[in-house]
Amino acid sequence: MTDSPQPLHLGRQSDLPASPEAAVLDYVPNPRPGALYCIRFAAPEFTSLCPVTGQPDFAHLVIDYAPGQTIVESKSLKLFLGSFRNHAGFHEDVTVGIGQRLFAEMAPAWLRIGGYWYPRGGIPIDVFWQSGAAPAGLWVPDQGVAPYRGRG
Repeated sequence: MTDSPQPLHLGRQSDLPASPEAAVLDYVPNPRPGALYCIRFAAPEFTSLCPVTGQPDFAHLVIDYAPGQTIVESKSLKLFLGSFRNHAGFHEDVTVGIGQRLFAEMAPAWLRIGGYWYPRGGIPIDVFWQSGAAPAGLWVPDQGVAPYRGRG
């Protein structure tokens, strides 16, 4: 976790990181510590590369979490997600890896990620990961992404 009180990216020009490993995620203090609430980020145009063909893969990612002491700063998250444009990885590795990194660094009370991937080889692949059961009393809405239906 970035310990600096001032986010690295917020209010500054930032280049897209060369890789997810090079990306720095900023975390800021939770503005409502002690309150049980859910934060959602949706990335409907997420891209990474197929590790076999090098062709782009597309997904709609939905990240929900109940914050602990910190929240992820959205610009740094956008840059982190954008760094996958040149990253080769299977859908499962990419989706679960994003969720696990956020959970490990931010230490939220709970986190889940849904990766709704567009078809590769004619088959859409959806990948889901969560850190555990949602805390009692947390309102967790449906992720709202319809199953892939092709052209029909």
